[in-house]
Amino acid sequence: MKLALNEDCHGKGKPRVTSAAEDKFIRVTSLSILQRYAIPSDLHLIPQISYASTAPELSDDRRYDFFSRVVPPDSFQAQAMVDIVKAMGWNYVSTVASEGSYGEKGVDAFHQLSRESGGICIAQSLKIPHNHKQENFDKIIRLLLETRYARAVILFASDEDIRGILNASKRADQVGHFLWIGSDSWGAKISPVHQLEEAAVGAVTILPKRATIAGFDAYFTSRTLENNRRNVWFAEYWEENFNCKLMSSSKKEDTSRKCTGQERIGTDSKYEQEGKVQFVIDAVYAMAHALHNMQRDLCPDVSGICPDMDLAGGKKLLKYIRSVTFNGSAGTSVNFNRNGDAPGRYDLFQYQINNNSSPGYKNIGQWTETLQLNIEDMQWPDGQTEIPSSVCSQPCKTGQRKKAVKGMPCCWHCEPCDGYQYQYDETSCKLCSYSMMPNPNRTACQPIPIVKLEWHSPWAVIPVFLAMLGIIATIFVMATFIRYNDTPIVRASGRELSYVLLTGIFLCYIITFVMIAKPDVAICSFRRIFLGLGMCISYAALLTKTNRIYRIFEEGKTSVTAPRLISPTSQLAITSSLISAQLLGVFVWFGVDPPNTIIDYDEQKTFNSDQARGVLKCDITDLQIICSLGYSILLMVTCTVYAIKTRGVPENFNEAKPIGFTMYTTCIVWLAFIPIFFGTAQSAEKLYIQTTTLCISMNLSASVALGMLYIPKVYVIIFHPELNVQKRKRSFKAVVTAASLTTRLSHKTSDRPNGEAKTELCENIDPNSKYHQTRARIHKESQSSSADLEVGVLI
Repeated sequence: MKLALNEDCHGKGKPRVTSAAEDKFIRVTSLSILQRYAIPSDLHLIPQISYASTAPELSDDRRYDFFSRVVPPDSFQAQAMVDIVKAMGWNYVSTVASEGSYGEKGVDAFHQLSRESGGICIAQSLKIPHNHKQENFDKIIRLLLETRYARAVILFASDEDIRGILNASKRADQVGHFLWIGSDSWGAKISPVHQLEEAAVGAVTILPKRATIAGFDAYFTSRTLENNRRNVWFAEYWEENFNCKLMSSSKKEDTSRKCTGQERIGTDSKYEQEGKVQFVIDAVYAMAHALHNMQRDLCPDVSGICPDMDLAGGKKLLKYIRSVTFNGSAGTSVNFNRNGDAPGRYDLFQYQINNNSSPGYKNIGQWTETLQLNIEDMQWPDGQTEIPSSVCSQPCKTGQRKKAVKGMPCCWHCEPCDGYQYQYDETSCKLCSYSMMPNPNRTACQPIPIVKLEWHSPWAVIPVFLAMLGIIATIFVMATFIRYNDTPIVRASGRELSYVLLTGIFLCYIITFVMIAKPDVAICSFRRIFLGLGMCISYAALLTKTNRIYRIFEEGKTSVTAPRLISPTSQLAITSSLISAQLLGVFVWFGVDPPNTIIDYDEQKTFNSDQARGVLKCDITDLQIICSLGYSILLMVTCTVYAIKTRGVPENFNEAKPIGFTMYTTCIVWLAFIPIFFGTAQSAEKLYIQTTTLCISMNLSASVALGMLYIPKVYVIIFHPELNVQKRKRSFKAVVTAASLTTRLSHKTSDRPNGEAKTELCENIDPNSKYHQTRARIHKESQSSSADLEVGVLI
């Protein structure tokens, strides 16, 4: 046995072991090509077949166009490593290479392939120097720990460097942290992991697929110094293998034991077949097959070499080498691609320790162009059953998008899709459409729930309760007035306008139910009609009353003639005309903008999409509501003005003062309503606040009118019927004259003690004066005066 010297300079830098016979055949073949085929001595024209060189750069057919090999290049095992990393779900790895062609080129191939395949990022790429020390390995471990999430480490390193890395991880107390993936220089060797088994647990290694060649062991173990003299290096191997000296001139100085020549390989020394034997044999046979095919084609009728074969040259021989195909020594096909590379075939191993067997390498799969990995057979440090992670960033949760870190596509920050966005894909969020909201996990959109003001809501319960009380009270008052329709109190209050006013008050209460009912076209139509109608009827009747009182007493100051349009019929006509203006506006509104329902998604579209709601409502804007009430508010203000003007009417004349108090209170209610209504326009509870405020304001307005104008009368009618009798009637002239005298009397008494004015007034009246004549005329007219002309005086 000797060390073969035919390994090219681009190999791993390690001599390879071959048999003497095989080495001789290679040398003889090369010499024959040079001498017999007249091939120039330029190496670039000599076809070469390597059995161990795996450097990726040798695949460059522009620089090494005459180079072929029966072992796959390191780029194939780099591709196998990329496939393993992806199969494990790792995307963040570091690389460590021994300084030199093998390590650096292997790592470069891994970098290139990982970039091309995508999805793998290199956290760090470190190099082990040639003249390394222990500190170099410790530094490498420290640097690897700076990117702790990159637990997977790709190793293209020599046996000695692999051992140094494992030892450094053990010193750093990081056993089990790193997930090693070793190249074929680690393979299934024991030397890198000897006494470092725990640090190597879980390591995945690659080894070109090979087989033990039957017969070679018997041949090689039978070699002795006597039967293998042709191999000039065999004697040196003998001394190294048996640790002895053959002669005094031996260069081996670390022993004094003499070799006897009777030692036997495999018996007196440890023997294991070199894994490259298969490839050495395949390389020899590849050259032999190429020469055979070349001879057959160029010299078909000649046995041996013919002139055409002599002049063929290296290029012709290379063509035959590249076209070789045969079953090799291990039973696998031997062939070359256009770059001269053999197919990539690798066995995959994992170093495991279990309770049932001693530590060792277990075959977990293979790589032949594609990866076949038995993940269920794999074991991991610390007894983990799940594949450990080696990722820069953990997968984002559902509803989150990845925000990539610049320069590191495998690293990202997870950002939630907020607001009304949903997760469109891994890296982006999209906004849901106007009527949609994200589902709970933000993976899609779903319709926004539709809400309306419910009857059981606290916002509805209060106004409904008030409205029901008001309706009951209004019906009771109306029933009382109808029951006592012909009594003096009812007649004196102006029966016709009283019933109109009660109708308006009743509608003011009824509108609460219309405002809370579920919106549809009919409900929306009723809202438009009755929203301002009840107030319009109420204040139209009150305005007519106050205007009548005002005109009567203004007319009485200058004349005893009754003003126009003060009869019940006239009053009803005036009230109806005022109400008609409101109805006309509503009908115009119907024509311009027919009623309909809408779903308002903006009203309750809060920042928190979970609370978003679409509000089912009538298509009535805040401005339209105010405009609808505007005419009624105008009537109310006008009525208030007349109430102020008639505030000087004597207490025992008509309803001027109760009407005044009613209007003052009502104005205060609506002055409070307007800022609340518009102040909550931007609130998320706008629907509820505005509807409740509007209903309560109308209920209060109706209750004020009902309480101040009718409850006192009902009280007298029911509890003091003795006061509900007619004492005497006065005609309009009598009332006017009495009012005028009362007014003048009140002016006199403002400057005198009680009683003096009356005395003075009586004393200064001449019996024949106009005053006595007027009194007599009033008494006479009062006998025939119609009750329908009464102003409503009870003396």
